[in-house]
Amino acid sequence: MSGVAQRLTEFVQTLRTKGFQIGPGETVDAAEALQVLGLDDRERAREGLAACLIRKEGQRAVFDSTFELFFPLGVGAPEQARHEDITLDELNDRLITAFATDDEPQLRQLAGQAVDAFGEYGQNGSGLKGWSIHQTLDRVQPQTLIVRVLAAMQADPGFTERLARDEVRRRVQRFRELVHDEALRRVAELRGRKTLADVAVPPAPDQLDFLRAGQVAELRKVVQPLARMLATRLAARRRRAARGQIDLRRTLRGSLSTGGVPMKPVYRRHKPGRPEIVLLCDMSGSVAGFANFTMLLVQALRDQFSKIRVFAFVDGMDEVTHLVTAGVADPAALGARILSEANVIRWYGHSEYGRAFDEFAERYADVIGPKTSVLILGDARNNNADPKVATLRRIIAPARRAFWLNPEHRKQWGTGDSATDEYTEVIEMHECRNARQLGTLVSRLIPV
Repeated sequence: MSGVAQRLTEFVQTLRTKGFQIGPGETVDAAEALQVLGLDDRERAREGLAACLIRKEGQRAVFDSTFELFFPLGVGAPEQARHEDITLDELNDRLITAFATDDEPQLRQLAGQAVDAFGEYGQNGSGLKGWSIHQTLDRVQPQTLIVRVLAAMQADPGFTERLARDEVRRRVQRFRELVHDEALRRVAELRGRKTLADVAVPPAPDQLDFLRAGQVAELRKVVQPLARMLATRLAARRRRAARGQIDLRRTLRGSLSTGGVPMKPVYRRHKPGRPEIVLLCDMSGSVAGFANFTMLLVQALRDQFSKIRVFAFVDGMDEVTHLVTAGVADPAALGARILSEANVIRWYGHSEYGRAFDEFAERYADVIGPKTSVLILGDARNNNADPKVATLRRIIAPARRAFWLNPEHRKQWGTGDSATDEYTEVIEMHECRNARQLGTLVSRLIPV
């Protein structure tokens, strides 16, 4: 069992790097579950470990991908591939039968044979050996078999043409997933499971980088759960703040019933006001995705603030509060509406923070007061223009608090056309690359 224990420890360590909050207690529970369930039934072991280690919505896909690497079905080439050299035509004929009958074990076996026969690269000592998902699917092209599968399914009267086509597409997609898992399994044997998991398994949704393309759908799933968590956290802070300081006079008066011993402290209660929040959001390029997500989060938290004002800019500044509070739930759709309906581009269409700050100071300076918390969202890349640091200092001077959230890695600050060095002289800047960091910063920085 020592080998299994080592494998489980590595599995847990990898999940932690993907954003899973797994402590020693959960690890011990997983080990005991695995000892009771055994490894004879792989799917039962998978579900047992999932019950012990998954704590948040959206983590299941990451868990399953990592599980496939650390607890694979086999080692080396699939058994069928060891005894048979399959041709592409033979593979296609068998795939058509498997798709038509929805034979999952057969699909899994054919995925292994496809990767072994058509996915290997780096043979004959040329380069690093491995198995390619893309190369396998490019050779096999299972999507081209749909028409032939439909013809094979015509004898079944329970399907209409439309339902049958949708079902076949689902089965083709399942085959693609099996090819993906099989190729990664084979490569993991060469490179090491943990090394491959670091690069091949995406992080949990709340750790997805805001600046990575193609993550909008996953980020959309994080908004509402994160908003609920932050709302609960902010409300708890507000309740604690309402308790106030000890009222010594009333505490001592109340202690007369206990012979002068102050058993029950009495507090001076006060009602903390809900803060106002003003967002200044860079809507240029890939940074727009970060701004869109943050605006939607603030929209979901609107009950926690007495007033919300949102301003967007590229090289011009415009208020977009009415668009953000309109109930849009899709970051991409919100960004498209802002760029099409708001006047955020005035001159060249490139980020120019200094010009945008000048316009804000001229048109909207009165929206910031002593109850206002200001959040500036952007990468501070100013295209080598004047950053107008003095203007920014004047804008945030009346605010209760002001912070800059930067979605770039801290190592990139101050490189190229970044003006972070100038702006950090007048405003506190924080790295904010994913939803988890954003949630931590919002709950910590926003006052009650």
